[in-house]
This record gives sequence, structure tokens and C-alpha cells, in this order.
Amino acid sequence: MPGNHEKAKHIRVLILDVDGILTSGKIFYQEQGHQILGFHIHDGLGIKLLQKAGIEVAVISGRQSEALTRRLSELNIRLAYLGQEDKRPAYNEIRHKLQLEDQAMAYMGDDLPDLPLLTRAGFAISVPSAPAVIRQHVDLITHQQAGDGAVREACDFIMNAQDLYQPMVQSYLSNP
Repeated sequence: MPGNHEKAKHIRVLILDVDGILTSGKIFYQEQGHQILGFHIHDGLGIKLLQKAGIEVAVISGRQSEALTRRLSELNIRLAYLGQEDKRPAYNEIRHKLQLEDQAMAYMGDDLPDLPLLTRAGFAISVPSAPAVIRQHVDLITHQQAGDGAVREACDFIMNAQDLYQPMVQSYLSNP
């Protein structure tokens, strides 16, 4: 784990997959055929704290939906690449836009479409429910499940590695 802290110290952007990371991976359909997605509020706060700490958050997803677009807007995620079957071009574009090396990029994904980015990013993160082949190629497996605080855990880990978490907590304690 100490090596993971060292890798996380250099992160300037966290890139997230959606299905199986920001959501549980389950898709619910209403009678009219509309999809319903669930997002955990802790993940949202973790993203906002990471942004406040000066670390960019981006999304690359094969999914494209109104619910997802709305949630990303609420979280002020400006680097969102949706409907991406091959995620590598979006990763390269984020890298270019932010002028970063791979070592400054973290990627959080859970399945085979994420594998090329998990093996390339400087810090790779996944969830306990990811297939074994994915878990073998990451630096951190969260304790929390996908869609249930796993993203918050990853955000907190990065902020702790960079000594940014305690100042965030303190800002809440000093404003009664």
C-alpha cells in the first residue's frame, strides 16, 4: 500500500467509468422504457472535494443518457466523453487538454473496456466486484462497492496521499 500512496501523490486528474463505478452496474427500466440510474451522494461529495483540492475529474463512458448528463452537470464535470466504445481516444484527448503525463492520471474502471486505460494510467483503481483479470491490473481495489461510495473512497485516498484531505475536513469543522 505505501507504493500506492506514492503513485497517488502525483495524480492531477481522476478519470471515471460510469457503469460499475459511479453506478452499481444495474440498469432499471420503467414501463415506458426509460432507464433509471442510481448515484451515491457520497461519491458526489468526494468528486466535489477532489475538484476543490485542485484535482480535475473526468468521465469516459460507453453510456449516453439524460440521467448521466444531468448528474455530470450537477457535479460540474466538464470533461465528459459519453458513448465511447473505445475509451483510448478520449483518454488521449484528456491527457492532451490537461498537458499531463500518464503518471499524473488516475483511472477507475471495472471491466474489459477499461483495461487499456487501467494499464496505462499512473494510478489504476477498481472495485471488489470487478472480474479477477481487472483486479490483477490495478493499484487499489476499494472496500466500498460500485455505486455505493467506491468513488468517494478513491477520492479520499488520493487526497490523503497528497495531504489534502485533513484540510478539507478542517474547513467543515471551522465553519460552524
